[in-house]
Amino acid sequence: MKPSHLLALYKLAELGAREKEVLCSTVDVAKGIGASQQTASRRLIEMEKLGLITRAREGRNQRVRITGEGLQHLSGMYQILKRVFEAPREELVINGVVFSGLVEGSYYMSLEGYRRQFRSKLGFDPYPGTLNLRVKKEDLNDRSLLESYPFLYVEGFANAKRSYGPAKCYKAVVNERYPSAIILPIRAHYGEDVVELIAPQSLRKQLKLKDGDIVRVRVTLGS
Repeated sequence: MKPSHLLALYKLAELGAREKEVLCSTVDVAKGIGASQQTASRRLIEMEKLGLITRAREGRNQRVRITGEGLQHLSGMYQILKRVFEAPREELVINGVVFSGLVEGSYYMSLEGYRRQFRSKLGFDPYPGTLNLRVKKEDLNDRSLLESYPFLYVEGFANAKRSYGPAKCYKAVVNERYPSAIILPIRAHYGEDVVELIAPQSLRKQLKLKDGDIVRVRVTLGS
């Protein structure tokens, strides 16, 4: 996605396309982004192909609405700007509900290509599995804000079977006691309402957790 797409999304949001379909013309969009009508038309076509907006012709105009994916990009930019203009935060607290995941965490955490980096960058050898949390609604903004802060980068690698993607890590403490880390794969298979935790031990067993239990995660920023 180009920066020009973000500007166009912002202008469409100003017109009300964040919450509903709005009737507008390419002239309206062109004025908003400071470009020619032809450029505005091309920009809308690009954004529709990227899944950022939906469009439907209505006479010489069109009905446009920002999609969920488009809103995620806008929200991400908002969180970055918020961090720039507000006093820096030293930590974030995210509460989440335990749920059973795709059972892929144990496989990925057993791969030496990842484990070697975790030992070096996090200071512990992770238990071969992850604890999956669905972030509470009231903490979703902080979950989005998290990704605007510095992180520990875990490089992707390849073995004889296949290649494995990179990930971002944030050091954390679970329930004010257990050292852990949030791991966010670059190509995530979950949405932004989910975080995966790794730790030296099985957090589910150590804390006697079951699906539906609430866990508190404190993330130290800049660590």
